[in-house]
Amino acid sequence: MAKRTDKTASRRAPTPRAPANAADDAVITALKLTPAQLSPEMAAYFAKCQDKLGFVPNVLKAYAFDMPKLAAFVAMYNDLMLAPSGLSKLEREMIAVAVSAHNRCYYCLVAHGAAVRQLSGDPVLGELMAMNFRAARLSKRERAVLDFAVKLTAESWTIEEADREGLRRAGFTDRDIWDIAAVAAFFNMTNRVASATDMRPNSVYHRQARGPPG
Repeated sequence: MAKRTDKTASRRAPTPRAPANAADDAVITALKLTPAQLSPEMAAYFAKCQDKLGFVPNVLKAYAFDMPKLAAFVAMYNDLMLAPSGLSKLEREMIAVAVSAHNRCYYCLVAHGAAVRQLSGDPVLGELMAMNFRAARLSKRERAVLDFAVKLTAESWTIEEADREGLRRAGFTDRDIWDIAAVAAFFNMTNRVASATDMRPNSVYHRQARGPPG
């Protein structure tokens, strides 16, 4: 009886397979675009990423076939996500993930989900943003900004003064509302480019900030 059980268990053992993201760092997009010579400015920026992050984000490598496009992308990203704003960096990353979840963008969900985990110190929050932000225990301010960003993503033509007024009641200024809209719009653009090109996120993102809070 024991031998039969062992044989049954052996037959049912899962077949080893490569990780689902095994090729993501080697084949970044489905398009065969030849990388251009990095400009001095972009070479310095790549070196800064390598030094600060330990890797160059694949989205930058994907844009590196065209220096003007790469420089424009970097400038817009840094302005929206890193420059001074009435929105915290975490709030901006939460917008990025909520928008990307609606659009089902693999690249941005992985990359910016990792950023939410890191900035919040809460791995569960990162998962909730990616799966269903409405299931998260959010502040009224956070819920207001994410509701607006996702409505702008799903039905932009339905945005009206009542939506803007809801943000004002949650404590956002008119300048903040501009920034909310700009961040949401930027990620709608990047989501669509990433999906169209099958852009793959760096494998390191999957492992980042997975430990318990604190």
